[in-house]
Amino acid sequence: MLIEPGKLLAKIDSPSDLRELSMDKLYQVCEELRQYIIDNVSIYGGHFGASLGVTELTTALHYVYNTPYDRIVWDVGHQAYNHKILTGRRDQFHTNRQYGGLSGFPKRDESDYDTFGVGHSSTSISAALGMAIASKEKGEHDRQHIAVIGDGSMTAGMAFEAMNHAGASDANILIILNDNRMAIDPNQGALKDYLTDITTSPFYNKIKDEVWNMLGKVKKIGPHAQQAVSAAENALKSALLEQSNLFEALGLRYFGPVDGHDINHLVHVFEDLKKIPGPKILHAVTVKGKGYALAEKDQTLWHAPGKFDKLTGEIKKKVHKTPQPPKYQTVFGETILEMARENDKIMGITPAMPSGCSLNIMMKEMPDRAIDVGIAEQHAVTFAAGLAAEGMIPFCNIYSTFMQRAYDQVVHDACIQNLPVIFCLDRAGFAGADGATHHGAYDIPFMRCIPNLVVAAPMNEAELRHMMKTAVNHRTSPFSIRYPRGQGVMPEWRVPMEEIEVGKGRTVQEGEEIAILTFGHIGNYVVQLRDRFQVAGVNPGHYDMRFVKPIDAELLTEIFAKYDKIITIEDGALMGGFGSAVLEWMMDNQYTNKTVVRLGIPDTIIEQGEQIELQREAGFDHDGIFDAVIKLSSVVSEDVKVLEKTK
Repeated sequence: MLIEPGKLLAKIDSPSDLRELSMDKLYQVCEELRQYIIDNVSIYGGHFGASLGVTELTTALHYVYNTPYDRIVWDVGHQAYNHKILTGRRDQFHTNRQYGGLSGFPKRDESDYDTFGVGHSSTSISAALGMAIASKEKGEHDRQHIAVIGDGSMTAGMAFEAMNHAGASDANILIILNDNRMAIDPNQGALKDYLTDITTSPFYNKIKDEVWNMLGKVKKIGPHAQQAVSAAENALKSALLEQSNLFEALGLRYFGPVDGHDINHLVHVFEDLKKIPGPKILHAVTVKGKGYALAEKDQTLWHAPGKFDKLTGEIKKKVHKTPQPPKYQTVFGETILEMARENDKIMGITPAMPSGCSLNIMMKEMPDRAIDVGIAEQHAVTFAAGLAAEGMIPFCNIYSTFMQRAYDQVVHDACIQNLPVIFCLDRAGFAGADGATHHGAYDIPFMRCIPNLVVAAPMNEAELRHMMKTAVNHRTSPFSIRYPRGQGVMPEWRVPMEEIEVGKGRTVQEGEEIAILTFGHIGNYVVQLRDRFQVAGVNPGHYDMRFVKPIDAELLTEIFAKYDKIITIEDGALMGGFGSAVLEWMMDNQYTNKTVVRLGIPDTIIEQGEQIELQREAGFDHDGIFDAVIKLSSVVSEDVKVLEKTK
């Protein structure tokens, strides 16, 4: 079902078409854009509230600036749907986040208007600054550079590093602070309070009005325009003698706050700011979910609600007749609270993902012991290490893809000092529709190479509970537990927690000729293939290794003594991953006459799609595993051989 765009939007195939419209048409364009996003996301799913909140900002930017020559860099990508629709991708927008379709985020090889690929937060200022300095070196002094960053993304250290650099430069860069007081969950920390003080301060609003009044005279003054701008700056800076401004202290000329939903005023503001050289910041106040009442009211729920009825607001969910397994994140959230009730040293830390990782369950009951540090993964890890240094038991829950941002802290602050931080890596493996920037593909290789760190993965919900208990009792080193996005396999998952031996795998099923070694949830695919194996006349053994470090040498010795053909399966990068660990052990122990086949994520970038679609592409979905076993097996029924030939 294709959504029909509004009358004006239907004629906009590029920003040049938008610029042909008179200013009095821009309000209608924004309304049609907003409705087009609501219609599409309600049917096809996707992120929702963030783009609704920047409709006017996006429209004004493309109306005023000469994109793509002028560079707009978006922070994260949740807010870039209007941008995609206005830049030639309107008729493909229904494929957003789907396998083979548009990426849910800006992507350089998708459009010239996507000047910088992005999925993680807080990169926009650094990238735009690099572009601005490159333009200066190339003599492109007329080129504009704009970074659009949310106030949630401003909490990351990288944003401050970039502003510190930009303020000391003469780069022609405009930073737009999209202030809606939200990341996915409500923002945390002192910066949020500081921005609120600015937006509600009569003092600041008085100064703001004086500055914009002066800037509004620029066109009339002509040759004296520079003096008018200087006077406006001086008025602001003299006012700052009474009240400090963080951004001015960093060397950025601060303008605002302005209403981020007043399209006509935004156009005038951008026209004026184009004439002011150097690094500057515009503080725009917006509402996440603007234009859809339910999204404005519950901004966390409507960040990415999935498919919904746009008239009633009912979010569509599958109805099951039987009890369903929980999500792994829910098991984590319920289990840490259960343990924290019995152990007052247990604390939970997350960088801006309390609902995404389910730490919000503990937050409701123990707000002082479950802490959202904002989008600040590096700080989260070192903060957890500080807690561990004083005898606390910190669970630091960070998505696998975001743990990449804190790697030095894992090495330097936790592992070198051998501090018993418990890392829970949610969204490990293929993340699904968020695509390449969000896949948790690399944590097995980059975690298992660090001394002192235990690296584990549960095959099901019970194993996750056992590993969490084991990590609490282990307390002699850092401990990492990875698990995937989505559901487990156990409707009755709340089993008593048991401590398991660190580095000890388990036999799921004995077999013949072929041994399948799995790491994590993907082992359930092998269990689900048992009937197909039986029909095919093969009987592979199955071993859930549970730990990639330390790896179970005793179990591997038994396996390699019994089987000549080994298949390893992991939902992670093959380069340096679980299969590589098995091969290393095999070579170190002189097992040179064995055949080993590794299944996992290949050494290439895999884009968005449903998890099962991406696993199929990578060759370790159910059919991929079955085919690998059949190809290795020397005892296959004739029916299966015929079936394989006719594929």
